[in-house]
This record gives sequence, structure tokens and C-alpha cells, in this order.
Amino acid sequence: MPNIKSSTDLRNNYNEISKFCHESREPVFITKNGQGDLAVMSIETYETLKGKLELYHLLDEGRTAVKEGRKRPLEDVMRDIKQELIDGKI
Repeated sequence: MPNIKSSTDLRNNYNEISKFCHESREPVFITKNGQGDLAVMSIETYETLKGKLELYHLLDEGRTAVKEGRKRPLEDVMRDIKQELIDGKI
């Protein structure tokens, strides 16, 4: 269940909210006038999330490149390398 706090709670209880974000590694959603406004998280959580998004983007680019014939599947490359090792070409 998401942790939701008001902007007033953020202002009055910053240290408590910061501690929660660091310990739980979960975001806190901040409302302003009853409407969603911000998601607050620790820098560590942000960097982890950002890294995952970058990895997903690279994986998607790789899949697209294989489908379009611009790259070969990893399994094919590894099979060819093993065969070249067996044949003494490497």
C-alpha cells in the first residue's frame, strides 16, 4: 500500500519521512490540496530505479536490433565463439 502524506506533513515531519524513505526504500507520495503532487524517495532508491530503467531501455534496443537483423542473438554469438575455440581459430 502506498505511503501518502500531505505537503504539510512533509514540512512538519521531514526527518520522519526521510527516515521512512531510507529504511523502507519506498517512495512517499505527497499531496497538495488533496491531489497527488510529488513522489519523494531516497537518492539510493532513485539511483536504483534509474539504473533499472536504463537497463530496460538497453535490453529493448537490443531486442529491436535482433528483430531487425542489425544484431545477432547472444546464443548464436556464444555458439560461434565456442566452435572457434574448439577449431583452434581463437
